[in-house]
Amino acid sequence: MPDITKFYIDGQWVEPAELNVIDVINPATEKAAGQVAIGSAADVDAAVEAARRAFETWGQTTVEERLEVINRVIAEYQNRMGDLAAAVTEEMGSPVGLTNAAQVPIGLGHLMTAAAQLPGFSFSEDRGGHRIVKEPIGVCGFITPWNWPLNQVMCKVAPALATGCTMVLKPSEVAPFSAAIVAEIFDAAGVPAGVFNLVNGDGPGVGAALAAHPDIDMISFTGSTRAGIEVAKTAAPSVKRVAQELGGKSPNIILDDEDFAKNVAGGIAAMMMNSGQSCNAPSRMLVPSSRLDEVAEIAKSVEPNITVGDPTTDVQLGPVVSEAQFDKIQGLIERAIADGATPVIGGAGRPEGLETGYYVKPTVFTNVTNDMEIARTEVFGPVLVVIAYDSIDEAIKIGNDTEYGLAGYVSGKDIDEVRRIGSRIRAGSIGLNGATVDPVAPFGGYKKSGNGREWGDYAFDEFLEVKSLLGYGV
Repeated sequence: MPDITKFYIDGQWVEPAELNVIDVINPATEKAAGQVAIGSAADVDAAVEAARRAFETWGQTTVEERLEVINRVIAEYQNRMGDLAAAVTEEMGSPVGLTNAAQVPIGLGHLMTAAAQLPGFSFSEDRGGHRIVKEPIGVCGFITPWNWPLNQVMCKVAPALATGCTMVLKPSEVAPFSAAIVAEIFDAAGVPAGVFNLVNGDGPGVGAALAAHPDIDMISFTGSTRAGIEVAKTAAPSVKRVAQELGGKSPNIILDDEDFAKNVAGGIAAMMMNSGQSCNAPSRMLVPSSRLDEVAEIAKSVEPNITVGDPTTDVQLGPVVSEAQFDKIQGLIERAIADGATPVIGGAGRPEGLETGYYVKPTVFTNVTNDMEIARTEVFGPVLVVIAYDSIDEAIKIGNDTEYGLAGYVSGKDIDEVRRIGSRIRAGSIGLNGATVDPVAPFGGYKKSGNGREWGDYAFDEFLEVKSLLGYGV
């Protein structure tokens, strides 16, 4: 990828107020893949000014005008899917199979869902002689992470475009290549100047400036709960809307029936996808106490199928994203072993033969209790903990015994029982019998997993203000 030393502001690639660059590290090679400029508050000011100016016209556009622009973006995105895939694999280590099957298509999915939902979305209704209208909230600041970069950019950008908002995006400085291509897509699609702006940078520099900016009407943040709290604190004095999609420690309750082995194997595979770097990963597997030993044997049987290696080849797992992430995961694995957890597969250190790159052994722990650090902390790596339960009520209690509430999973032969258990898990998204995420279904969390909802038409409301025109029909 070329170096990204300019920002996309007001429809042009412009020099930063002050040039300051850092290396973008390819996690598979541990070498620099390029450089990215790190912005400042001055760059944020310029982007917000452009977005505020553009909002005066973009915020007044019709549904038909916005739909036409979104469809042009979709066409350009489709033209650049190969470039986007190469960028995601290089910047954050997603294996090519996963990148082409999910990382890139999910971004397109959010755009297409917005285009499908927009024509039928009601921006006004009459009630009791009054008219209630939904209007775009204004200028939005987006702070997105590195783990599913196109998903998390587009699930914010698509509904913001659809509802008439303008925006300033700060993607992760760890994985900025794909976001730069997104800016090129918007430029090629003829999105009006100032509607979409991109300023690269870190959290303390650009992220904090976005959150605090008095001319930004809304901040939408995806990342860790710790960082989300800081964003909310910084945004509070300006009383802007804050939407957050944060961490998770999601339970996966597996019932005691003839599908047990299949569901355990499926749960392990789901946990390892994207090297475990998903906020909604099924990271706590809850199984009947009587079958705990069976889980260890299943894990050992599927271990040979969990291939780890060069993400440009046909493997299931690439590296984790950075040295800092690698070190954090290794520390959690080592402390889990010290606490008495048993790694039935994997454990500390790199996989054999992979001495270069931030590769982590796919790891499954048994003999875990829910009070252990490894069961309560979001690892964000290919590490699964297995916790035993003696009754369904106990399984539900353990599942809900977490500060998080982003997702949950239930698998079993009895669909009525599966549905009943799913309804009792306090989380925003519950996967029943292997059902996966869908751009038309809302996504977001309870408790410290955040607030608000993204995806589909539920996301539209996050970007709208509600106004009552009293006496409108009199």
